Amino acid sequence: MFSLFAMLLAMSTPFIIGHRGASGERPEHTLAAYALALDQGADFIEPDIVPTKDGELVARHENEISGTTDVADHPEFAGRRTTKTIEGQAVTGWFTEDFTLAELKTLRARERLPQLRAANTAYADEPIATLDELIALAKARGKGVVAEVKHSSYFASIGLPIERKLIDSFARHGWSKADDPVWIESFEVGNLKALRRMTKLKLVQLVDDKGAPVDGGAQSYATMITPAGLKQVASYADALGAAKALVVPRDGEGRSLPATSLVADAHAAGLKVIVWTLRSENFFLPAELRDGSDPRAKGRAGDEVRLFARAGVDGIFTDHPADAVATLK
Repeated sequence: MFSLFAMLLAMSTPFIIGHRGASGERPEHTLAAYALALDQGADFIEPDIVPTKDGELVARHENEISGTTDVADHPEFAGRRTTKTIEGQAVTGWFTEDFTLAELKTLRARERLPQLRAANTAYADEPIATLDELIALAKARGKGVVAEVKHSSYFASIGLPIERKLIDSFARHGWSKADDPVWIESFEVGNLKALRRMTKLKLVQLVDDKGAPVDGGAQSYATMITPAGLKQVASYADALGAAKALVVPRDGEGRSLPATSLVADAHAAGLKVIVWTLRSENFFLPAELRDGSDPRAKGRAGDEVRLFARAGVDGIFTDHPADAVATLK
């Protein structure tokens, strides 16, 4: 009998991933956001994974948490505000690796984009979620997890490598096989190659529409999406996680252009293609799909979902799973 994961992979309709949960409707990376994404029909939920001081794994967009928690309101932690260099950039704030899990659990999540998503600010009592909590939630609902390893080289350099703990966490919940409903993703290359030797779980090479992997694993993301580059990616990964502009680019006025050959090229190399990130607000939509001039208002998000489905992608990251699910049904 096929597993749910195998059935999803065999479907022509893209599977839906709740990007940091239903983060268009609840503060991202909270249990409320993840539960809502599953309620809305997402096939997977997607946490970004960072470590704590005591080596526990939690879901945060970045290890710097001043923009996504109330840490600045805690006088007991004022002395931990600092500046660090993360992937070549100086960042000032509070960092997960300077807190134990017990300390992080005293904080409350905050909406990262309050100007666009003012309604989400009403959810002000959500704690920091652990990876174990999210795996348990997804498994109880019969759904899967797509986990992004954040800043792999940086965390390894300070003695807090993520990868072994990540696969051990999935294994504790009974997920260790290639057909289990798990993807592990990263913008870096070296850690994915190491993970390929450590696990049978599916791996995703994330690629942006500019720049290069910070670990020097490739000359640029642009070289990785050439036919030759995609063959190299396929030697260690199962899917390409592509910025949506790489699949459906936009012109200088923000209007959609015809789809590129990336999906076909990746499929020819044996890779699935998952596109990121679809969001329903006008601010994020191509110009021809916006409804009015208010950047916070929802536009014709369903048409954007159809655009990528027609382009042949296998999966879609979205902040608004309900809109994507309704469209694809």
